[in-house]
Amino acid sequence: MPKRNIVSWNGLITGLVRNGMLNEARAVFDKMPVKNVVSWTALIRGYIEAGMVSEEAEGLFWKMPEEEKNIVSWTVMLGGLIQEGRIDDGWRLYQRMPEKDIVAHTSMVVGLCQDGRVDEAREIFDEMSQKNVVSWTSMINGYAQNGRVDVARKLFEVMPVEKNEVSWTAMLMGYAQIGRMEEALELFEEMPMKPIVACNAMILGLGHKREVLKARNIFDSMRERDDGTWSSMIKVYERNGFELEALSLFGLMQRHKTKPNFPSLISALSVCASLATLDCGRQIHGHVLRSKFDEDVYVCSALITMYMKSGQFAKANQVFDKFSAKDIVMWNSMITGYAQHGAGESAMQVFLDMCSSDITPDNVTFVGVLSACSYTGKVNEGKEIFASMKEKYSVEPSTEHYACIVDMLGRAGRLLEAKDIIDKMPVQPDAIVWGSLMGACKIYNNLDLAEVAAKKLLELEPKNAGPYILLSNIYASRGKWADVAELRTKMRSRNVRKSPGCSWIEIEKKVHMFTGGESTPHSDHHLIIKMLEKLGSLLREAGYRPDGSFVLHDVDEEEKVHSLGHHSEKLAVAYGLLKLPEGVPVRVMKNLRVCGDCHSAIKLISKVTGREIILRDANRFHHFKGGMCSCKDYW
Repeated sequence: MPKRNIVSWNGLITGLVRNGMLNEARAVFDKMPVKNVVSWTALIRGYIEAGMVSEEAEGLFWKMPEEEKNIVSWTVMLGGLIQEGRIDDGWRLYQRMPEKDIVAHTSMVVGLCQDGRVDEAREIFDEMSQKNVVSWTSMINGYAQNGRVDVARKLFEVMPVEKNEVSWTAMLMGYAQIGRMEEALELFEEMPMKPIVACNAMILGLGHKREVLKARNIFDSMRERDDGTWSSMIKVYERNGFELEALSLFGLMQRHKTKPNFPSLISALSVCASLATLDCGRQIHGHVLRSKFDEDVYVCSALITMYMKSGQFAKANQVFDKFSAKDIVMWNSMITGYAQHGAGESAMQVFLDMCSSDITPDNVTFVGVLSACSYTGKVNEGKEIFASMKEKYSVEPSTEHYACIVDMLGRAGRLLEAKDIIDKMPVQPDAIVWGSLMGACKIYNNLDLAEVAAKKLLELEPKNAGPYILLSNIYASRGKWADVAELRTKMRSRNVRKSPGCSWIEIEKKVHMFTGGESTPHSDHHLIIKMLEKLGSLLREAGYRPDGSFVLHDVDEEEKVHSLGHHSEKLAVAYGLLKLPEGVPVRVMKNLRVCGDCHSAIKLISKVTGREIILRDANRFHHFKGGMCSCKDYW
């Protein structure tokens, strides 16, 4: 090695550090005949920037001769400890520092605020003889991020005119974090500059408050957008039930040449799972592979859920088997997916495989396994698994698990046993538990017990239309129209509204939505009606008779038949038969539970047309083929 002076030695170390060649830098450092503060500090800084704080950076710092240390080396080490979240160690180092400048003070303020010790941070801030925009902003941000936004605002107001977009944004994000979006919006309007990070925070904050239109207005007003902007708006749509808008925006993002990032892929996959849009889901799977996210456990779990909810067991298994380091979320995705399709044996097998892989089941696992037992009538197995939760796996049963047991017993017709379970619950039964019992009462037409469950439900959720509707169904099935009318009067007086039935189907990468009734707007509406008329003739020949008990209105039989014939799932099935080629399954989704009449009709449709029909309702999947359903009429 040629002879060098200390300046050239230091230059060499600094260059190697800058290029991430830390081993080479350390080798040069160790060979230096003489070292000074620049040599030591350059290597310490390199280790810190590489995240090698605990041993490499800290070890080197304490080996550094005391006479060589200066305010810069002390402050660099302090910043490293703060960066690693070692606030107490940072505080001890800070107290040992022979002198402190504005950078050291500000670093300690930041660290203490990160640790929630805002009052201690404020003491340091007040003692500072000099403050710059960074120190002011750090203190404001500390208050804001710890929920003390009113104190942050006071400090913001007295901040000298060195204010910049960082301090404005810190204040704005403080309001957004605690949901005070009106004040955030006012501040946003006052901001002299609106950086992308502030706009993104506003979009997410407004979305959390279900102010979707306001969020979109900010999105549209932005001159520049980053991938975080697109993913924020997509997430707002996804979380607020605007699934089609989310997918549309995801496509627009790609046309704008913005590469999908991790959050946008997760949101898009969640939407595809919700809508069971298989073609779109496959496209997004392609993006996952191209973006190298296929090794991420969260993305793979979302992919498994998407394929499961689309009825693609083989693809879900392929993603699952390919991933080596499976976590509990992935196992749960498989178990829950099989359960929703009524594949109880497969769900149980995955559960056993998981346990044999030394993965401890959690509360979500047991919800999936117990649901599988419920959907497939495996009462004894379900009771054994429920008993093992606490005894074998130390998982305390929650109301969700009790709801599964009540649902399982109720579906099996063991209504009194289900009611006994509720009466003996160690925790207060919630609306899900009572709803499970009431659903079973609907299946077995047990009016007395249904009224008990309905009364409890109305106490817990007076604005929920569910108990009114289920009880109304039972009254209607018995022709008790005066009681139906009384329930409807109560609903109107309490401003309770029933969620309208809605079904959808994906044809040629486009989602087609249908609501119940003859007047459903659709460009091919007349063809759909003709298909329904054709199917009606075939069904009558096959022995189908409409079940008027599923119509809630006190109308004559002819009107009941007409109403049943135009339920949203029948419209969607008819459209699928029109547009999808032979051999392609008809996949329909519905937002509510499929009614008994539609279930009977679609079984026969699958027989008379020779087509496989897959219907996902609010509870589970139904695979119709050859006049049979995978649920075995047990749903």
